Amino acid sequence: MAYSGGFRPHPRISYLGAAPTGVASEAEYLEIGLAEERDPAQLCSAIDAALPDGLDLLEAVPAGAGSLADRLQASVWRVELPHVSSATLAAAVDAVLEATELPVERRTKDGRRIIDVRPAIVTLRQRAAGPDQRAIMELVVRQATPAVRPDDVLAAMRIVAGLAPDVPPHAVRVAQGPLDETGTVSDPLAPDRPPAAAAP
Repeated sequence: MAYSGGFRPHPRISYLGAAPTGVASEAEYLEIGLAEERDPAQLCSAIDAALPDGLDLLEAVPAGAGSLADRLQASVWRVELPHVSSATLAAAVDAVLEATELPVERRTKDGRRIIDVRPAIVTLRQRAAGPDQRAIMELVVRQATPAVRPDDVLAAMRIVAGLAPDVPPHAVRVAQGPLDETGTVSDPLAPDRPPAAAAP
C-alpha cells in the first residue's frame, strides 16, 4: 500500500459514500493507492482473506480516468418493515410521493436541524412482501449534502402518514452508483473494467 508524504504518513485509502451507522450494506466502495502495480484479482483475494467473517471484498479493478466519487450519485435501499401491513405501507408511500416538501428534524453534532428529504427521493415503491409477510419498500435516493438516509424517509412517513412501526425496520443498501434519467442506478466500476477478451 502507498502512503502519503510528510511527518505522519497515512495509508492512501479513501472510503466513498459510506453507509450510515445502524444499517447493512451490500454495496460499499473504496479506493486504495498502491506503491507498485499488482494483479487486481490477487489483491482482492489477499485482502478478502484478511477480513473478518461477514465482511467480503467482491471485486477489485484498476482505477481508470475520472473520479469514482463522482459516479456514486445515488443509492438503492431495501427496507423491511416487520409488523407493517402492505396496505399501510402503500398508503405511506403514496403520501410521500404526493408531497412537495418533506421536512424532518435530524440531530447533528451541531444540534438539531430541519432538512427537506423530498428532493433526494428519486423513486419509492412497495415490493412484494417477504416470506414472513413483512412489508418491504425499495428506495432510491440521490447522494446529497446532507445525505438523506432511510431513517429520514421513515421519519417523513411518520409525519405524513402516521407510519410508526413497533419493531425497528431493517435497511440494507443494495447498490450505489451513477443515476440515469429513468431513475436506474448502474455499476460504478463498469468504466474501469478492461474490455472482455475477444473470442478466438
